[in-house]
Amino acid sequence: MAQSRRHCRETVAAHHYCLRSALEAQSRTTPADGQERWELAGEMLAARQASPLLVERTTRRFAQVAALKAEGLSIAAICRELGLARNTVRRFYRPTEVDELLGAPRAGRPRLLDGFTDYLHVRWGDGQTSAAVLYEELRAMGYRGSYTTVRSYVRLLRHAGAAPLRGSVPKVRQITSWMLRHPDDLTDEDRIGLKQVLAGCRHLKATAADVTASAQILTERRGENLNAWMAAVRADDLPHLHLFVRGFEADHDAVRNGLTLPYTSGAVEGHVNRIKMLKRQMYGRAGFDLLRKRILLGY
Repeated sequence: MAQSRRHCRETVAAHHYCLRSALEAQSRTTPADGQERWELAGEMLAARQASPLLVERTTRRFAQVAALKAEGLSIAAICRELGLARNTVRRFYRPTEVDELLGAPRAGRPRLLDGFTDYLHVRWGDGQTSAAVLYEELRAMGYRGSYTTVRSYVRLLRHAGAAPLRGSVPKVRQITSWMLRHPDDLTDEDRIGLKQVLAGCRHLKATAADVTASAQILTERRGENLNAWMAAVRADDLPHLHLFVRGFEADHDAVRNGLTLPYTSGAVEGHVNRIKMLKRQMYGRAGFDLLRKRILLGY
């Protein structure tokens, strides 16, 4: 694994220069393209607010609150009866018709987030993709909406294809870490960063694919795929990974058996490590006879 990390890092370092030109090309995206993506995100958010599930839930809750209100119950009493928060009941208590609630997004009524979308787009372009961080920044600017709304809008920006631009190229160590980690262990921001890196250099894209395939062979014991993987690496223009493959070729049978058979030399290595420890403890203090007894009597 250490060898794989070293060869991967050397490959990333060799092609790191490709990413600067890719970043500059990406930064030349026209404002019209970005505006279309942001408008699409807004349309997706409005569509989400008008979803059938949300309409059904709003209608049902309005009917419950309206019925209790007609019986003369106060907001506090309705909260106890339905088990809802006071602000939620107050929202359903004041309107006289359910259309006042359902029609708000479609009637041109501004949303709480509307006044802050331009700022979100600027921060998104700066590379800030954390909904939690953006929410705290908006609150400092006077935003009074919920975190869920901000998180939904950020998620829709991703789905709309409005990928953020990064101000600088990630370091070699960071890119190597992204490639060698399991995709499930990456954050959303890490995935976006890796996606941009791979889009900017075909050599790094091929490296990531080869590293992922080798990790699957090692962790899932797919020794039968070793030869096909080695052939695929040789076909790529990646000299540093070619050195990695040559190491496998030098002891091919042992490597393939280790990735296929259920046997392991781990127990033997453990015994060797234990003997070396005892030898170091006794160096200059006792002779071979005592060392022999400690080793034999220790089992």
